[in-house]
Amino acid sequence: MTGRIYRSILITGASSGLGKALALHYAADGVQLHLSGRNKDRLDGVAEKCRSIGASVEAKIIDVRNAAEMADWIEKADEALPLDLVIANAGVSSDTSGAKETGDIRNLIREINIGGIANTVAPILPRMTRRKSGQIALMSSMAAFRGLPSSPAYSASKAWVKAWGEALRGRMWRDGIGISVICPGFVRSRITDGNQFIMPMFMEASDAAGIIAKGLARNKSLIAFPFRMYLLMWLISALPSWLVDRLSRNLPDKE
Repeated sequence: MTGRIYRSILITGASSGLGKALALHYAADGVQLHLSGRNKDRLDGVAEKCRSIGASVEAKIIDVRNAAEMADWIEKADEALPLDLVIANAGVSSDTSGAKETGDIRNLIREINIGGIANTVAPILPRMTRRKSGQIALMSSMAAFRGLPSSPAYSASKAWVKAWGEALRGRMWRDGIGISVICPGFVRSRITDGNQFIMPMFMEASDAAGIIAKGLARNKSLIAFPFRMYLLMWLISALPSWLVDRLSRNLPDKE
């Protein structure tokens, strides 16, 4: 990894999927990892694997929707060793939310995918601002480029993350803080495990973590991959709405 050295990293949603893969990617001698998740057994398993590689790990079961608990956890982590990198990764779709009713799914997706991201970023921003250093990564999705009828709430939540991250990057550069937005395509996770349709350009989480890490090391504003899917979504977002509506009507429902 070139460009940046990370000694202290915090990752939410680290018990599975991309969060787990990123934790394992960054685990190394001399690295302090602060990991959170919803499932204790899975999170403990990730923590043990990271420790076996040489990292020091503090694992925390926490609800990202709880602003006070998130602030307390993040501030204590930063006081122990200033955080170089915070990855706001925790998120759900209708398949992983555990909710069955449309209203419950919509609310939970909003609270975790939007509120949880904000609760992860808000406590660390003032601290990084004071020391004029640090980096924050926000996990969005290819679904952020165009609202998909197959997943309205998920698309909306990821579009919010993308727009907020882009705006934060423009605001925080004066204070020496890097902000990157991550927009993956289909990556193996508990979310994609629930998909009952063909997922083009499907990618293993470990491969995706490597791409993300390279982008973060270069402080890229947008880390969108695979490139062909990024190009496709960019083109779709540029098409007339009436045409996109026709093309997307038959997508399988997720919500």
